[in-house]
Amino acid sequence: MDRLLYIIGRIFKADESEGFLLFWAKELLVALLIFGLFWIVSQFMVKALNKWGRRFTAFTKTDLDDRVLQRVIPYMSRLFIVLGVYLAIRSLPLHEKLLITASGVIYIVLVVIICNLVYHAIDELMKWYAASQEDTANVAMSRQMVPIAEKIVSLMIMGTALIIVLKHFDVDIFSLVTALGIGSLAIGMAAKDTLAHMISGFTIMLDRPFRIGDRILLVGGQIGDVVDIGLRSTKIKTFDNQLLIIPNSDLCNTMLTNQAFPNSRAKGRVNIGVAYGSDVDEVKSILVATALEVADVLKDPPPEAYFISFGDSALNMSLFYWVEEYGNLFATNDKVNSLIINRFREQKIEIPFPIRTVIMESADK
Repeated sequence: MDRLLYIIGRIFKADESEGFLLFWAKELLVALLIFGLFWIVSQFMVKALNKWGRRFTAFTKTDLDDRVLQRVIPYMSRLFIVLGVYLAIRSLPLHEKLLITASGVIYIVLVVIICNLVYHAIDELMKWYAASQEDTANVAMSRQMVPIAEKIVSLMIMGTALIIVLKHFDVDIFSLVTALGIGSLAIGMAAKDTLAHMISGFTIMLDRPFRIGDRILLVGGQIGDVVDIGLRSTKIKTFDNQLLIIPNSDLCNTMLTNQAFPNSRAKGRVNIGVAYGSDVDEVKSILVATALEVADVLKDPPPEAYFISFGDSALNMSLFYWVEEYGNLFATNDKVNSLIINRFREQKIEIPFPIRTVIMESADK
C-alpha cells in the first residue's frame, strides 16, 4: 500500500511528508471551483443570449441572425465548459507528460467545437439564402447548390482544423502540404477530363446561362427542357421524350439559345405564299385578324404581318405573334395555321402550287 501511494505521489508530484489525501483534497477543490465557475458562466451566457440576444436580433428585418444565434448558442456553452476543464486540469500538479497529453486532448476538443460553431453558422446562412430564393425562378438552382456548397465548406473547415492541430503539436505541415500537392497534381492529371466537366459544372451554376426548367436550343438543332444540372453533365429532355446527357465542358464551350430568358414569352412565325395578283394589304389584314382570334396569342405586343419577298410562283408573306408561355407555341401555331386556311378559303385567296414550264423541242429541228 505504501509503495502504491509512493508511485501515485510521484505521478502527481505529491510530497509524501505533506499528507497525500489532504494535499489532493485541496488541489481537487481548487480545480472543481475553476470548473464550476466556468460552468456557471456558460449557463449565465446561454440565458443572457436567449433573453437579450433575441431582443437585439428583433430589430433586424431578416430572421437570419435569430437562426444563427440559436445554432451557435449550444456550442458557445460547450466552449466555455471545455475551457473550464482545461484550466482546471492545468491547475492540478500533474506530471509534465500527463499534463501535456491532457492539454493536447482538450485542445483538439476545443478546435472541434470552434469548427462546429463556424460550420453551423455558415450552414444556417446558406439555408437562409436558399429559402430566400423560394419566390424566384432560381429556387431549383439554389437548392442544388446548397449541398455542394456545404460539402466544400465542411472540407475547408476540416482542412483548417487539421492544420491548426498539427501546428499546435509542432508537426511539420510544410512536408504534408507538399505531399498533398503532389498527390493532387497526380490525381488531376489522371482525371483531367472529369475535373474539366466538374469545373464547367460550377461555372454553369454560378454564371447561370440557363436554369432547370428552361428550354434551350443547341447548335446541332436539338431542343429540349433542362431537367438537371449536375457536376459532370447536364440532362435535357427533348420533345421526343428522350434524355440528352451532355458533358458540362461541351456546354461551356458552345453557343446555345435560351428560349426562356429573359422571360417565358415566345415569338411565333407563320410563312405563307399567296398568288400573284392578290391584294397584299388585304392579306396582311386577314393574317393579323386571324391571329387575334386565337386565345393564346397576346394582344400586346400585337401580331404583325409583312410582305417578305417575291417568290417564283407566290408572294411570300410572314405573320409574327407572341405567346405568354413558350411551351404553348406549337399548339398555338397549329391553331393559327388552321384558321388561316379557313379564312383564305372564305376570302377566295389562293395559295398557289409551284409551277414549272417544260418546253420540249422536236428532234427534226
